[in-house]
Amino acid sequence: MGVTKTQIFDQQQNELAQFFKILGHPARIAILQFISTQDSCICNDLVDEIGLAQATISQHLKELKRIGLIQGEIEGKSMCYCININRWNELQQTLNSFFNTTKQNCC
Repeated sequence: MGVTKTQIFDQQQNELAQFFKILGHPARIAILQFISTQDSCICNDLVDEIGLAQATISQHLKELKRIGLIQGEIEGKSMCYCININRWNELQQTLNSFFNTTKQNCC
């Protein structure tokens, strides 16, 4: 696979592409949906809820955490995750800005 030329795109375009790439997996959507309904979430709860292996869940959590959609704290031997509301709001504003600039008079 060739190298992408991300440097020719602006920061917002790169950020949205990364955001959509991370959310492009249904397991990550399921994880976000589950976490968003909890006060906190221990990874083992996700394994039971989603039905994927612990290692797979951990990889998906790592990607969600990398773009800042979730944050976590170590509690004993477990990691508790929650939605990073500030980051979520930033991404919502970016999406709203993107779609608000779209012209409504096409086909």
